[in-house]
Amino acid sequence: MKYRLTTIKQKLEHRESNLLGHESMKKSAVLVPLIERDGETHILFEVRAKQLRTQPGEICFPGGGVEAMDQDAAETAVRETCEELGLTERQVKVVAPLDHLATAFQFVIYPYVGVILEPEAIAPNEKEVETIFTVPLEYLLTHEPKLHYVHLRMQPDDSFPFHLIPRGKRYNWRTGRVPEYFYFYENFVIWGLTARILTHFLDELRK
Repeated sequence: MKYRLTTIKQKLEHRESNLLGHESMKKSAVLVPLIERDGETHILFEVRAKQLRTQPGEICFPGGGVEAMDQDAAETAVRETCEELGLTERQVKVVAPLDHLATAFQFVIYPYVGVILEPEAIAPNEKEVETIFTVPLEYLLTHEPKLHYVHLRMQPDDSFPFHLIPRGKRYNWRTGRVPEYFYFYENFVIWGLTARILTHFLDELRK
């Protein structure tokens, strides 16, 4: 088939952009849950159950993998929040999307800000959540996190065809670094992707 300009235009004119390689990426969605407590806005966090295979005992936002049955990532965030906190969909309201986060490890996270309308109804799922806690939003806005970096470098595998690229094994690979934020509240340390999403949310409020 000859691809003339008219053919190319017809094929691509209604196309919408996405992340390159998104088909093979693992997709997850999380909710940054807001609640009202004593007339003040708090953010709710979970401590993951110790028996979980991935990241046991770590602090996170409620969320999980996007499934085929979900209409969109927002529905995933609400569904997972309900499953983990024992809520119904009518008790959780999505307020707005945040920027999605693509990692170097082939997965993308879609964060949303939401409100838990009936926090008194929360009943954490013990299989997934060890405990929950809340932090006043004002506290997070007025206490800067500690910032550190994790450095990344390219490591070709043993079968990499160095003879096909300029300078071969002496090729000047790019390096990078990933910011790691650490928030401290009482005995809790919030870090990792949760802290990066939290920082993004707080920065949006400060604009």
